[in-house]
Amino acid sequence: MSTKETFQKSEIRKDNTIFSSLRSVIETAMYGNNVKNISSTSEAYKLALNSPGTIVTDLLVKYPEKLGLPDGAKVLVENGGAIVGRTAVARRIVGNNKEEDVQLASIAREAVYQGSLTERYKASAYVGLDKKFMIKAHLSVPKGQENNVYSWLLNFQITNDFYNDMYSNSHEIDAGDIFIYSDPYWKHPDYPLGLAYFDTDHNAAIILGLNYFGELKKATLTLAWGTAHRIGFASCHGGQKKFTLPNDTNYVSAFFGLSGSGKSTLTHAKHNGKYPIEVLHDDAFIISLTDGSSIALEPAYFDKTQDYPSDHEEVDYFITVQNVAVTLDNLNNKVLLTEDVRNGNGRTVKSRFSTPNRVDRFEEPINAIYWIMKDDSLPPVIKVDDPILAASFGATLATKRSTAERLKEGVDMDKLVIVPYANPFRVYPLTEDYEQFKHLFEVNGIDCYIINTGFFLDKKITPSVTLNSIEAIVEAKAKFNSFGDIKHLSYMNVEGYEPDFDNESYKQLVHERLQMRVDHIIEKNEAGGLDVLPDEVLAAMKKIIK
Repeated sequence: MSTKETFQKSEIRKDNTIFSSLRSVIETAMYGNNVKNISSTSEAYKLALNSPGTIVTDLLVKYPEKLGLPDGAKVLVENGGAIVGRTAVARRIVGNNKEEDVQLASIAREAVYQGSLTERYKASAYVGLDKKFMIKAHLSVPKGQENNVYSWLLNFQITNDFYNDMYSNSHEIDAGDIFIYSDPYWKHPDYPLGLAYFDTDHNAAIILGLNYFGELKKATLTLAWGTAHRIGFASCHGGQKKFTLPNDTNYVSAFFGLSGSGKSTLTHAKHNGKYPIEVLHDDAFIISLTDGSSIALEPAYFDKTQDYPSDHEEVDYFITVQNVAVTLDNLNNKVLLTEDVRNGNGRTVKSRFSTPNRVDRFEEPINAIYWIMKDDSLPPVIKVDDPILAASFGATLATKRSTAERLKEGVDMDKLVIVPYANPFRVYPLTEDYEQFKHLFEVNGIDCYIINTGFFLDKKITPSVTLNSIEAIVEAKAKFNSFGDIKHLSYMNVEGYEPDFDNESYKQLVHERLQMRVDHIIEKNEAGGLDVLPDEVLAAMKKIIK
């Protein structure tokens, strides 16, 4: 058995490190008389189908029997109001601010008490799809949130006979199950934007005042990633795929980027059938530091709908849809009006069957990591052949925001921001991520590339340029030139995207972007907290500038 759900009475002690104050508050709430347990996706579907906030389309779910759904199951839509993305400023972590923790402890208890006076649901699922890493997770939501709990069970792996058997034979993890309590109807004057409070060492979280489904998905992944990190896995917010080459060798690549950066596009690209492709996942997976193997954490995809018109083939695999409009087709059927007409960041939980070549584990060790950036000082592809620099560029990954995030008014969406390892959901010290990725480059011998999917100067880097570049790398045909006088960096020869180091304005732009990273490291190191990086990172970046 993997994580701990039940205990011998002799284990139920204050000094058992699985227990904590917040965890006990959240877990206890799941056993109340007001809580109805949902035991199947079919039951969850029926509840969501009849929920007042649901729009039942005339689109049929594909392969319903494989998803545990009744024949004739329809695609369900639920739309929120003003908020259609994640609220990063709502996040708090136990231990980061001890004075606030005292206040939040009483707030959590009061929120759960008020929730006990209303009807609620509880559901359970597995995170991690291989016996070498599986965690059991439990979610509690109030009545009225039937669509969110249904989407959660589809996004992760609901408990059933097949996965219950796999779980019973899975590797034991010295941690408790994940417990998440949600109440989007909660309000508090001190937290007008909501509250997402994590006890990461004890796999517990309370999500208050936040209705967006992505909060529940990422909260679950946040705790699972944290657990994986503690037991020898690198936790990854990205996509991973495997190429099988004509000589029967394999090439496993991982793409790290924020929503909207192109990681899903690169992960699912079929490369015109040039090679057999297998996909692990396009958003959440873990890499073993021991043997370089990888495991997917979710069966489904939480995908943007902006690139899928109503007649796109991918729409056939939608199961639930969030923040997307509905209209009537010529047969008077209720269908989706996508492409972010209603609002930005329209979303769907899409079944794994949209990818016919899906797998849940790669035994083969990973070959390369690609940091996806949108930095106009960079040509389409840069190769980094030093482990410290490779991990440092991941720790200072520069990109642009997307509509997946709830941002303050006036925030410039085109401004470069640094999001270490493209993972805004990390809940442990950044230096630990840095050391793990450096280990992969140094000990496991993984190659490192930086891919720019934005503009090089004022010239757009098209998807075909990026895909052709990746194919050249996979086939060992790519040619690289030194990136100016900078040691350990080289750029791929791509016609029309050659950096000109005789151009002083270009050299100045490169200098500014590198200095931006140095300034970021200095700022975070001086501030302390989770985002401190080792001195060798700052030294490596300064050396490049020098």
